[in-house]
Amino acid sequence: MDMRMPKYNLKAAKQTVSLTLNSDLYAQAKALDINASHIAEEALAYEVNRRSAEKLKAEIREDMEALDAYEVKYGSFVDLAREHYRSASDDRDTK
Repeated sequence: MDMRMPKYNLKAAKQTVSLTLNSDLYAQAKALDINASHIAEEALAYEVNRRSAEKLKAEIREDMEALDAYEVKYGSFVDLAREHYRSASDDRDTK
């Protein structure tokens, strides 16, 4: 299990929900004293974190693609800034 802090409020009130589970699986879990609510909460937290990370990666990928498209169209911002300051420096040197 990931040791980072959960991305949800651990002190939030519990909410009663209805889940549909395989009856045999639930019976086996109950026979083994497995707390189904706890396991379900852990699994749900894991999946929320996984999907949130996927969403963030997709957003970063889109941003990188936009930056690449900008650079193709206008050139590298760093190169443009260097050229700007180089020109300004050259203008001061010639005065």
